[in-house]
Amino acid sequence: MQNDAIIIHTDGGSRGNPGPAACAFVAELKGKVLEKQSKFLNTNTNNVAEYEGVLLALNWLLKSKHTLKENDVIFFLDSELVVKQLNGVYKIKKPELQILNLSIRKIFSELDKKIFFRNIPREQNKVADLLVNEELDKHF
Repeated sequence: MQNDAIIIHTDGGSRGNPGPAACAFVAELKGKVLEKQSKFLNTNTNNVAEYEGVLLALNWLLKSKHTLKENDVIFFLDSELVVKQLNGVYKIKKPELQILNLSIRKIFSELDKKIFFRNIPREQNKVADLLVNEELDKHF
């Protein structure tokens, strides 16, 4: 893994489970913010929102792949379940999460990058969490 990996913090959340949901990501390279985005997801579960945060970031990476050619990517999520599912440690039982996982795998095949998923405590994911809550607040 390179020292100049792209660091991406993602988060997703719902108010109620299911309930109004949103996702977000913040991408950094060498401490500089490259991009941050959030997206409202209507009514969804927390786990779907977590996956959607990863997808939102991966779609940005796909659009940026020509300018960010040589960098590995490390995703940091505060959802242990989603990290273990993405790393293949846990099976994915819910059909909606299986579909999202397949979408993620498809994007992996289009990116020529090493991609890692790491679990972090919620306190270390504050910026992405804030973006999720700001997005939810816009709609309620």
